[in-house]
Amino acid sequence: MKHLSINVYLVILLLFASSSCKQAETKSDTTDTSAPLKNEVVVLGTIHGGHLTDSVYNVEYLKRLIREINPDYILTEIPPKHFKIAMDGFKKDDSISEPRTRQFPEYVDVVFPLSKEMDFEIIPTAGWTRTMAVERGQKLRAIRQDSSRANDWATYVKGNKRSDSLYKASGKVNDPYFIHTNTYDSIQDIRLQPYNTLFNDELGLGGWENINIAHYWNIEKALETHRYQGKRILITYGAGHKGWFLRELRKRDDIELLDMKPFLDAIN
Repeated sequence: MKHLSINVYLVILLLFASSSCKQAETKSDTTDTSAPLKNEVVVLGTIHGGHLTDSVYNVEYLKRLIREINPDYILTEIPPKHFKIAMDGFKKDDSISEPRTRQFPEYVDVVFPLSKEMDFEIIPTAGWTRTMAVERGQKLRAIRQDSSRANDWATYVKGNKRSDSLYKASGKVNDPYFIHTNTYDSIQDIRLQPYNTLFNDELGLGGWENINIAHYWNIEKALETHRYQGKRILITYGAGHKGWFLRELRKRDDIELLDMKPFLDAIN
């Protein structure tokens, strides 16, 4: 009888332990949430028309690089209002006649054609407008011709010349490795900071800071739309914009910024 009581006790104990484990597992299942998946972001600095003539950083190189990056989304320096026309033309006969988009070989000869073989979405994010560009050109001409602004214009020109000189002295003009460094961004800042300080407010929407804000506003909209999807996002803009964008992107804690060097290494 005593032996039977011990067996009954053991059975009850085992049942209780099993029940406790199941409750613990259930609690764990309901409280253990996976950490959100950050998107990976890569910023690619382009050289626009230079891709048609450069011996290294040309359209074929750019194709190989984007294949290696293998993005889910490509954010482009194409204004949203111009993008549909460009895409409709490309879908119709594999050509792009939309004037603004045609200025960028990185899109006409690289991104749009690659969209037929790769699974990514092209997202237009440029804040550029033709009206803004025309007004900026007119205002800059007026400043250059205004004798009372001679010192301002001379400072602007001096910054351009110094930046160009340092860039050429590096011996790495249009080198994709060098373009994707902080040193390159610093050299660009020598040109762009005087331009920004002297003329940004005066140029209105076409000022350097102002146009970057307009571009980045659209970039941020795309980042928010696809937040925590665990995707890879490639941002493609003229290389001069890269430093400005990176400074803003580094403030975000919901993305992982990837360095370009491993992708460059992989195709060289």
